Amino acid sequence: MNWKNVYRGVLMGICDTVPGVSGGTMAVILGIYEELIRSISGLMSREWRSHLGFLFPLGIGMGAGLVGFMNIMDQLLQRYPQEIFFLFSGLLIGVLPFLWREGQQRSRFRAAHWAILMAAAAGAFFISTGASAVGGAALELTASNAWYFFLAGWAASTALLLPGVSGAFILLLFGLYETASASLSVTSPDIGVIFVLGSGVAVGALLSSKAIKWLLASVPSYTYAAIIGLILGAVTSLLPGFGAGSTLISVAAFGAGIIIAYVLSLKQP
Repeated sequence: MNWKNVYRGVLMGICDTVPGVSGGTMAVILGIYEELIRSISGLMSREWRSHLGFLFPLGIGMGAGLVGFMNIMDQLLQRYPQEIFFLFSGLLIGVLPFLWREGQQRSRFRAAHWAILMAAAAGAFFISTGASAVGGAALELTASNAWYFFLAGWAASTALLLPGVSGAFILLLFGLYETASASLSVTSPDIGVIFVLGSGVAVGALLSSKAIKWLLASVPSYTYAAIIGLILGAVTSLLPGFGAGSTLISVAAFGAGIIIAYVLSLKQP
């Protein structure tokens, strides 16, 4: 067992609680990104046992980081919702220069790239506004919407696989961020939400890893165009207005978010 991965997992888990700061980004910074992708993909092979020594300690650390920091975020969201959502929006915008740079490394954006970007932006806007209209910020798990939670968990598994995308961003996009953060309460956890979302993350990571690995290797510029579109569409619908908190602190949080995400992106090769 590679027990050093426990602390690495803690850092990745903390990152995945904050939209715009991804666990995949932290994996790149820690120098374990390629091994992470290889190990997750390897779970679907005959040599799956050989990858457990890397993934098991990492999973323990990520779980601890997620639960610990999500409880902090839940408290902050209850007390300072406007300021926190401005911070989230700044973090999302701050990661865009990195994604733009990565997307144009092999080929400049052409008409097809822009079409994918705009389609992804429209899709993200539709999903996020639809989630807000139907479920609000604290959607409750029921038998009729369990599939939606599972799908959100599946989509959030991309946080493990794509630098620049966080699980928190995906949950925010689906309108489930506050529900997920509340479900991880140390004093009153919601086992149902944890199970359904967690099942989606686990299944998504296993089944999507090979596809995402292929996308990044074969069509990286198109992949990053889609990610940029998702973030732009989500920010457009999720950026909060003023009136529910301090305008000055909200603007400062927005600027701080941009700077934090941009500085972290500079750490990547």
